[in-house]
Amino acid sequence: MHDRSDAYHYRVIARAIETIEKSGDQPMKLDELASAMGMSSPHFQKVFSKWAGISPKRYQQFIVLDRAKSLLQENETTLGTANSLGLSSSSRLYDLFVRWEAMTPGEFARKGLGLTIRYGWFDSPFGDMLALCTKLGICGLAFAAECGRKSVFMNMASRWPRACYVEDSAFASTWTNSILEQKGETRLLLAGTPFQIKVWEALMTIPEGRVATYTEIARFAGNPKASRAAGSAIGRNPVSWLIPCHRVIRRTGALGGYEWGLPIKKSLLAWETARRIAG
Repeated sequence: MHDRSDAYHYRVIARAIETIEKSGDQPMKLDELASAMGMSSPHFQKVFSKWAGISPKRYQQFIVLDRAKSLLQENETTLGTANSLGLSSSSRLYDLFVRWEAMTPGEFARKGLGLTIRYGWFDSPFGDMLALCTKLGICGLAFAAECGRKSVFMNMASRWPRACYVEDSAFASTWTNSILEQKGETRLLLAGTPFQIKVWEALMTIPEGRVATYTEIARFAGNPKASRAAGSAIGRNPVSWLIPCHRVIRRTGALGGYEWGLPIKKSLLAWETARRIAG
């Protein structure tokens, strides 16, 4: 289970990733990294290893400036396989089993009218996390470390402008505990157009530690020429992390944007790649 030090760890790691990137292809020594973080070498090593699951040295052997391009060259997404097998309503993510269902077209059109959404703020490996939940499951998940709580809440609440919002961390925690503890099963309640739902379904087939391009996602969604529309749908993904829009990058290997700030996207990809390496 994650403790209240997670937000602190995220800030340290986000700065460390930025420092590593600025150093170019030349790996930094532990003492150099620790000094840049204003920490002793043993303490930094402990914090980094706890967050990433591997040492800073081993991390740097895999995460370099062209890592995204390397992932693309490996071409190890499972979108084609998933499509051919007809996978749809569920996917194995991390050690967590996620099931989802979409709101009916009528429910979606009502923009949350008559729906009570309970929410809470939680500490996560990527800093402050907002969870929006209904009795049917999680309908929103977002990160506020880069954008701030007010901006993030307003963004998420605009997805269901006619819903009733109630702050209730105890209720929300019944859904988020499985995420933060990385075990068990959780459910998602998604509100979107049929195309958006198809795009989000595609995102859930990308394995941890892998990436896909916007074109690949558009192809999975049934319209290979709609990469721009797929990009818009990805940007409207209401459940970050569990629906991994952070695993989509440009064909050039550039990371592209991220609703909750690029440092969060880098951290998500780094954390997952480290888990894959460690596993």
